Amino acid sequence: MKDGAKDLHGSAPDDCETALLLVDVINDLEFPEGEQLLKAAVPMADRIAALKKRLKAAGVPAVYVNDNFGRWQSNLDNLLEHCLEDDVIGTPMVERLIPEEDDYFVLKPKHSAFFSTTLDTLLRYLGTKRLIITGVATNICILFTANDAYMRDFELFIPSDCVAANTAKEHKWALDQMERLLGADIRESSKLRTSTLSRRKR
Repeated sequence: MKDGAKDLHGSAPDDCETALLLVDVINDLEFPEGEQLLKAAVPMADRIAALKKRLKAAGVPAVYVNDNFGRWQSNLDNLLEHCLEDDVIGTPMVERLIPEEDDYFVLKPKHSAFFSTTLDTLLRYLGTKRLIITGVATNICILFTANDAYMRDFELFIPSDCVAANTAKEHKWALDQMERLLGADIRESSKLRTSTLSRRKR
C-alpha cells in the first residue's frame, strides 16, 4: 500500500509499475465488419487470456476499458449478459476473456481509453509506469489509446498478436505507426518477460 488513504478514494488495492489494458474486448461486434474482425479476434483473445494469466500470476493487474456503445447507463454486468446470452457475433471472443472478480473495469465514451474516463486516476494509484495494451481494433481504439498513453509518458508494450483489426493491412499499418512514432514495443506476447514487467513500485 502507498501512503495515504487505504481505499479506492486514495489508493487501489494493487501496486505495480505495469498494468495490462484490455480494450473493447467485451464487445458484441454487431457492426458491418464484425464477422471479418471476429476471424482475427478469436485467436487474439486466446493469446490475451494466456498473457493475462501469466501477468496476474506475477502480480500485474488487469484493467478492462470498454466502450459504452453510446449508452451512459451501460455497466459491466449488462455488457457481459448481452454479449454472452443474446447470440451476437462477438460471443466467442467475450467467452475467452470474461473478467475476474479482482480485475478493474473502466467505461469509456470514445475511442481512447483515457478520454473522459477514470483511467488516469486508477493508474496513478496503481503506481503504473508502463502499459501493455491489448484488444480491438488495432487501427482505431488501440491506436488512440496508445497515443494518449504516450502523451502521458507511459512506456508502451503492444503485443502484435494481442491486438486485431478488420484487415491485416490496417493491423500492420497501425502497429508500424505505434512502433515508429510512439516507441511502442510490439514483440509478440510469448516474448514478453513477466519477471521484468511485474516490478512493483518502490
